[in-house]
This record gives sequence, C-alpha cells and structure tokens, in this order.
Amino acid sequence: MAQAGRHAEKARSDCWMSLDPKESGGIDIRLKSKVASMYGEAIKILCREVLKFFGIENALLEVDDSGALPFVLSARLETAIKRTFPKIKKEYFPEMRMGCLYKSARMRLRRSRLYLPGNIPKFMINAGLHKPDGIILDLEDSVAPPEKDAARCLVRNALRQVDFYGAERMVRINQLPTGLEDLNYVVPHNVHLILIPKCESAEQVNEVDAAVTEISRRVGRTAPVYLMPIIESALGAIKAYEIASANKSVVAMTIGLEDYTADIGTARTAQGRESFWARCQVVNAARATGIQPIDTVFSDVTDVKGLMHSVQEAKSLGFEGKGCIHPRQIEVVRKGFAPTEAEIEKAKKIVAAYEEARAKGSSVAVLGSKMIDPPVVKRAQRILTRKNENNPLITLMNANIY
Repeated sequence: MAQAGRHAEKARSDCWMSLDPKESGGIDIRLKSKVASMYGEAIKILCREVLKFFGIENALLEVDDSGALPFVLSARLETAIKRTFPKIKKEYFPEMRMGCLYKSARMRLRRSRLYLPGNIPKFMINAGLHKPDGIILDLEDSVAPPEKDAARCLVRNALRQVDFYGAERMVRINQLPTGLEDLNYVVPHNVHLILIPKCESAEQVNEVDAAVTEISRRVGRTAPVYLMPIIESALGAIKAYEIASANKSVVAMTIGLEDYTADIGTARTAQGRESFWARCQVVNAARATGIQPIDTVFSDVTDVKGLMHSVQEAKSLGFEGKGCIHPRQIEVVRKGFAPTEAEIEKAKKIVAAYEEARAKGSSVAVLGSKMIDPPVVKRAQRILTRKNENNPLITLMNANIY
C-alpha cells in the first residue's frame, strides 16, 4: 500500500490518494471531496482509467480531494501506483493541450523568471497570468527528497496541461547525476529550457546536453532545448567562462548566492560585497560568450524598495534579468530592467548622430563634447531594441505552434 499527495485540509487544488491492492473484488473508490456532487463521477472515471492503464484490476483507492484538476489527480495516482509497484516504468500522459505547444527562441527576453515548487500544483495553475518572461518548475531545492518522484509526475503533467501564456517553460533539475533522470520526465513535453544547479564544469553541461539530445532523438523532438547553468560555488565561479562556453545549447547563465556564500564560508548580506566578484565573473563570462547574464533572486518578498535597489544594482553590473520567488516581484523586476525614458532619448540621439556621420563617410561621430564610436552606438542600439520590451505581450512574439 502506498500514498501520494496532500490532504484537503493542508492543500488547495491538490489531493491525497491511498492505494491498497487486493487479491480480488475489483476497484473500490472511496472519494471525499467538496465538489463530489458536481465532479465526483468524473473523478472516479479518471481514476479507473489510470488504474486500468497500469493493469490494476483489484484495489481499494481512497481519494481526499481539495479541488485538484485532472492533471493533478492523474499525477498523484500514478505516483501512488509506482510507489506500490516500483517495477512499473510506463507513464500515463494527459492530453497535450494546444496552449502548451508554443516555441521559445535563443535570444528571447529572460528578464523575470518565476520559481514555482514542483510539487505544489496550486502555484502552477495561474502562474502565466502574472506575465513573467519565464516560469521555472523546480525539481530541486523546493522539493523534499521523499517527494522527488511525485514532483516529476506533476511537473510533466503541468507541461502538458497548463498554459503559461507565452512565458518560457523552464525546469530546474536536481544536481547531477539525479538530474539526468529528471530529463526523461520533461524533455519529451515541450520544456524550453533546463536550469543546471550547482554547475562546476563544462563536462556537466555537456553531460546534460548529451542526455537531452538522446531523449529528443528517441521521442522525435526537433525543437531545441536550451540550457542555463547556475553558478553556486567557488569552483563554479572560477570556471564561469568554461561553463558558459561549453556548449551551443547554453543561452544564459545565472548565479545562486545562498549556496555560493555558504560555500565560501560567509553570510549573504544586503550590501553584497561578499558576492561582488562572483557576480562579475558571471557577467563577464556570459558577455564574452554572447549569452545572457541573469542575477540571483531577492529573498525578501515584502521589501519592494530593497528589490528595486537590487535590480538597479544588477542592471548596473551588466545583468539582464533576475529570478523571482513571488508574483509580486515580477513587475518590479520588469520595470527595473527596462530602459528609462532618459536612456531611450539619449540612445536615439547617439544613433542619429552616428548615422549622420556614417552618411558623411566617417565611423566616428560627436554628440555635444563627447565622441561616439561603435561600442557606444552598439549600447545605444541595444537600448532602443529593448524599449518596447516592458510590454509583457512581447513574450508571445516567438509563440509559434509546432
């Protein structure tokens, strides 16, 4: 006998299931749910369908439902079945919805990325409505070790059923080698980007890419899966360039300061002096290899002023985005990384002056008392390219159906 999920009094949009196999007697489903009068029969039909798929003909199934959607119900039941019968390897896939089939792009916006615990479905259902640039379904730190198997099933089903409204579909896998098993649950289901935690070498990046390539070949996937290594140790920071340049699938690199500061034997502070060097390593390694540098999360969800200061500091160091641990942080991060009106106006003048100089046959222009050369123009053009990115609908520009 095995159990999976959480009881109704402890969870919303979730369920608890207990599966007790029997020698005979068929399937006995005992359902407790506040919505039993409306959806009780549909819940039982789904449970019977899943049990039949896995070849279970005789069992007592207890279900304590708190408004779980079908993809959650089937994930919880599959987990209970596999905990009861560990030798079962096949998977029950819910329908792949059209809203889950959009693509990503190598150089798309990754300014705000919302972390969601991989074993708590209530956070997943409406996450896309907050309009982050990316949604990270987390299989690592936010999931307790005994629940890793349950999180894999739930994240897989969410990738097939939950419309994130154009947000890049990301998954943070576990540390290697455990994370390689996670890939089997997400690569076939239109994940866009894999975050590699505590990355310390190019070999780790290439190991993940090789596994992704093999799984993609096996299931017939043709769309690319991008990689984002996370620097979380002294060794990782030292090898930042090696990691950033390890593989063409790497499109961004970020840093996790809680683990990094623990690794170097100090505490994380608001001033951030202890992590300044490591953050600069990430920025320079990313810029040297043409990928996006993404800053760490800001852990105090109530401190809006502190978050804005952190975003402004990150922007001044060269970062292009920041992790979010609560939806309320998304808009602050979005506005903080967007160019200001003053920056936009200055950029327009720089580009206009440079184009005028080029028309006259010169590669150097003067604006006021300052010389404008190609690097300055490049920075101005980047600002103008991003001036409309504060519109969250920009994330839909690459949302093409397969």
